[in-house]
Amino acid sequence: MVSIFQGGLEISALIGEWHAIVSAKNMGAFALFVGTARDENGISALSFDIYRPLLERWFDDWQTRAAARGATIFMAHSEGDVPIGKSSYAAAIASPKRRVALELLDDFVEDFKKNAPIWKYDLIDGKRIFAYDRASLLPKSGILATL
Repeated sequence: MVSIFQGGLEISALIGEWHAIVSAKNMGAFALFVGTARDENGISALSFDIYRPLLERWFDDWQTRAAARGATIFMAHSEGDVPIGKSSYAAAIASPKRRVALELLDDFVEDFKKNAPIWKYDLIDGKRIFAYDRASLLPKSGILATL
């Protein structure tokens, strides 16, 4: 399940919703990662653009990989502006066993940072500045590869 929200994520509600699903599925492990915008380099917020069709395809591939190991993946991400102190990303893996959840969560978050079609900007003095230093080229990204 991938969810996109405008602005910062409501982490408590999100985790509660996901945990209810995990409990209903009788899963024994629920591993979670939450990314929060932090005060650095003079930013007032982060901002994100998302290409949803490609994100859904990327996520569906991960969900298939997880299902092969008896696991389920949850993910939420912000679109638009996220002020310092608010969360922009949450990912969780539910599985019958702890080791599967922990291993998949690490692999999922690392692949997300490299390959998910989400573009990050810093908001500095009211200006939206693409975060080139924290961006990766997407495989087969066509015209985007020239940036």
